[in-house]
Amino acid sequence: MSDPDTPKIIVDDDWKSSAKAEKEKLAAAEKEKAEQAGAAGGIPEQLGFKELISLFATQALMYMGAIPDQSGRSMVSLEVAKLNIDLLAVVQEKTKGNLSDEEQQMIDGTLNELRMTFVEVAKAVEQAAADGTLQQMQDPNVAGSINPNAGSGPDLKI
Repeated sequence: MSDPDTPKIIVDDDWKSSAKAEKEKLAAAEKEKAEQAGAAGGIPEQLGFKELISLFATQALMYMGAIPDQSGRSMVSLEVAKLNIDLLAVVQEKTKGNLSDEEQQMIDGTLNELRMTFVEVAKAVEQAAADGTLQQMQDPNVAGSINPNAGSGPDLKI
């Protein structure tokens, strides 16, 4: 009834149970992680060096236009971005010799990336200003954005 040239199909149900067990294991790990984060309202219970580095990096990136504001538009304030990068450099200098290898690599890599991004954004802003495609922010309260440089120079929306 079966042709000897036709390959036999063997259904192995073990992979289904393995996949289901792995899925349940991942779901449990995600649930535990969410519970830990949710216990402090989205903030980890123990803050550490990584979170400090992340805070300064996020702020610098936000003011370099990498993270949009509430309106979905990117704001560039190179002075504030530079301030956050410089503060991170102060942390790097003051913690020299007191960090684990992983922490030292993290702060060094983060600072290098932020500095390279800053140079690229500064060049892009300069080019956009020369082209006339840069729009200065007229109202410092537009879409919930802030103007930390009031009086010291314009913030820019791109």
